[in-house]
Amino acid sequence: MIEPKERKILCLNNIAKVGLEKFRAGYSVTEDINEASGILVRSADMLNMNFPDGLRAIARAGAGVNNIPIDKCSEAGIVVFNTPGANANSVKELVIAGLLLASRDIYGGIKWVKENSGDSNITKSAEKAKKNFAGHEIASKTLGVIGLGAIGVRVANAAVALGMNVLGYDPYLSLRSAWMLSPAIKHADTVEEIYAASDFITIHVPAMDSTKKMINTEAISKMKQGIKILNFARDILVDEAALKDALTSGQVAKYVSDFPNSLSANMPNAIVLPHLGASTEEAEDNCAIMAAVQLQDYLDNGNITNSVNFPELNAGICGAEARVEILHRNIPNMLSQITSFFGSNNLNIENLINKAKGQYACTLLDISHKMPDDTTERLKEIGGVLRVRRVKERS
Repeated sequence: MIEPKERKILCLNNIAKVGLEKFRAGYSVTEDINEASGILVRSADMLNMNFPDGLRAIARAGAGVNNIPIDKCSEAGIVVFNTPGANANSVKELVIAGLLLASRDIYGGIKWVKENSGDSNITKSAEKAKKNFAGHEIASKTLGVIGLGAIGVRVANAAVALGMNVLGYDPYLSLRSAWMLSPAIKHADTVEEIYAASDFITIHVPAMDSTKKMINTEAISKMKQGIKILNFARDILVDEAALKDALTSGQVAKYVSDFPNSLSANMPNAIVLPHLGASTEEAEDNCAIMAAVQLQDYLDNGNITNSVNFPELNAGICGAEARVEILHRNIPNMLSQITSFFGSNNLNIENLINKAKGQYACTLLDISHKMPDDTTERLKEIGGVLRVRRVKERS
């Protein structure tokens, strides 16, 4: 019988209870990173953290992983998970609210009512004042969606349902996203097409070197006069100094952002929210559940789902005598060296999965015989091996 191992999990942020309840008996929460097999995190900054040898995985309850040192984790054989799509509906709904806030001066109207709450004739005064807050309908306007991932697809489809003309751009469009897209959405071949045709632009791309400050002076100059820009992805995607100038000149009519900082909070014609995109009970629950399930499946079975640094693979639950997992570099001759080790020790391989992602790879093997005590040490001697895990062994 293969007895499940006891494991400890460190939570660097408050993780929804429904997520923690997904762990089987034998898992417990610790406050000591040196005891932790895995870490659950939301927004805590891990960039300068030191990781103990026993740490095997980090699961972020959210999509972005810019608070986690991915390269450092990869070199240590620490698998990093995220939860794409778990908070997508929550963010989508706030983006739609942002569209309405950008199109009609709802915020200005609410502020006027508060400021004039003591006016005994406020009903009559409001009829005179409301012309100052008049705006436009979003129906028939063109929305440009940059990035058609889990959130962008939902925003695009919702905008179509609201009567907007939607133009989407994503050079890395996944098959899954393509299937989900409404046929009414037109596809742009270049981001410049989005800039030229859109009345509203919403950004839904990851924060990378190639996307940092993608909305800059040059990009803004290619947009329509009076463009309205929505940013519910990351603040660093926008050159906010350039945007401030464009808001002041009127080239950009409105900027709606979910990322307050000392610059965005003081921009003219900007509506800045306190990072509310995924701040719903439903989104926090969904992210926590997905993160916990993925983390446990990896620790217990070696299966990898939604990792940002290692390939996806799934061998199910181990029914063999033992299961071993080798995280290694994606270089020639790795698989033959690994299988040669087991062959030379008369260990039959019942099942083998080998997959790569970029410069890293993973090999997962089910073995029909008990492995030698020094299996881990000897496999680590193979050049390019980063970590060896004896995932399960029959007692």
